[in-house]
Amino acid sequence: MAVGESAGDHGDLTTTPSPDVFARPAVAQSVCTVLFALDLVLRFAGPVESGPWPRAGAALLVVVTVAALALPWRRLPPWAPAVLAVCDLATIGMFRLDAVGGGSAVLMVLPGLYLGRYYGRRGVVVTALGAAVLAGAPSLAYFGWDGPNVSRILLSVLVAIAASLAIASAVSRLERQRRVSAAIVDSVDVGLVLLDDDGVYQAMNRRHGDFMGLAYPGGHAGRAGQLGLVYSADGTTEVSADEMPTALAAQGQEFDDVRIWVGDDPLTRRALSVSARVVRDSGGRFDGAALAYKDVTDFMRALSVKDEFVSSVSHELRTPLTSIHGYTQLLLERDDLPAQARAQLEVVVRNTERLQRLVGDLLHTSQLDEDGVQFQRCEADLAEIVRQAVQAAEPAARENDVHLEVSTPPHLVLKVDAQRIAQAVDNLVSNAIKYTPRGGEVVVELGIDADRAEITVRDTGVGIDAADRDRLFTRFWRARHAEEQSIQGVGLGLNITRSIVEGHAGRIDVESEVGRGSTFRVRLPLDGAPAAGPG
Repeated sequence: MAVGESAGDHGDLTTTPSPDVFARPAVAQSVCTVLFALDLVLRFAGPVESGPWPRAGAALLVVVTVAALALPWRRLPPWAPAVLAVCDLATIGMFRLDAVGGGSAVLMVLPGLYLGRYYGRRGVVVTALGAAVLAGAPSLAYFGWDGPNVSRILLSVLVAIAASLAIASAVSRLERQRRVSAAIVDSVDVGLVLLDDDGVYQAMNRRHGDFMGLAYPGGHAGRAGQLGLVYSADGTTEVSADEMPTALAAQGQEFDDVRIWVGDDPLTRRALSVSARVVRDSGGRFDGAALAYKDVTDFMRALSVKDEFVSSVSHELRTPLTSIHGYTQLLLERDDLPAQARAQLEVVVRNTERLQRLVGDLLHTSQLDEDGVQFQRCEADLAEIVRQAVQAAEPAARENDVHLEVSTPPHLVLKVDAQRIAQAVDNLVSNAIKYTPRGGEVVVELGIDADRAEITVRDTGVGIDAADRDRLFTRFWRARHAEEQSIQGVGLGLNITRSIVEGHAGRIDVESEVGRGSTFRVRLPLDGAPAAGPG
């Protein structure tokens, strides 16, 4: 028994991942030959002799099997394997023409199944005609039209036809669903890839095929982790084989928004955001992975333009602001200024300092995006840094009627970038004061927790809603109550603070409850620095 080979389009994510082994004529016919041989062996195991027709059927079976194994089926027309299936029906008909009888009639189901599976309704017609003409009619002519014989032949033929029709209908429905699914998958603007448990590409949609053309213009071998024109988020560093998103997914990793560039032509290259999810079998074992590639080229280019603009404007603003602040300070040093003029100049100084802080924050974020902040580490007294930050915040605390308290050991020496750490503490203390109502309290503490220095800033302010906590350190994001109460800020302070802390191999955590205040904890590694000592 043999059938035609089928192959789905590589770009269709809904095609069957593994090849259909029974589509190969050699395999399908071998299965039938084994069952036919079993029928003959069992039928004539004793002293019973067979007639000429079973012998002729056996000879035909040998010819068909040899043909299935020897012929170059890929070069033959698609309908050619159907001839082998028809020959199998003829073989069954010959096996039936013997007084001894046997169970070969039930084997008509096999050609019927395969003809229906691979040739659809045309295969059903071939099954009906072949079973009736090659198996049914000769048997009726040989054994006669008695009731039992007609029943055996008719039921065998009808069962073969029913099986062929059932599988043809099921395949037709599945094929339609596959085409619909393929149309939907190919219509989405996201590249989709399915890997098996060995990292072999099982399928992809058309969109990902476009990305593959950019990344692998010379072709792709269909395995995870292959090197190509794939670059990291900076657009210049080549991604190694182990860092390829497909390689990570093939190892069972799940991730979101891993950004890469594909292609080396500035005009056609694309930026992609890659996410991956693990596929598991019914026993929970790793069975492959699915990856989604989203085109974020416009977004990445917009970010680059924005960063360049922010950096340029910030640099242009810094010089005039420095001049304004300096000359205003000089004016305030004069003794002959009227009280009203002095008050107005103090307003100018405060707003100039506010703008200088904003420009500094913008420059800091630009450095993070370009090549990261460069830290100048040296031994510094963290206790003194914290005390100075609190001292600098006292005027703002008095103006807002907030009690400000600090507790530190006399000394705590660490190897840090003192200016950056001071900036982080300033941000936390100023935030605590801004978000604490009048009459509230802000407490700043420095201590040692195991092998880390711990800076704690605790306030009795408005608190942070649980829904907002996950986005608290997001750049340019501000909580709803900050906007509702018109609290000054652009949403950069906490993002900058986290980048400074993480740049020192530390971490920052927050605990908060709406209406009861917030507690920020910064933990920095001691790196073998001496513990707090006497002053």
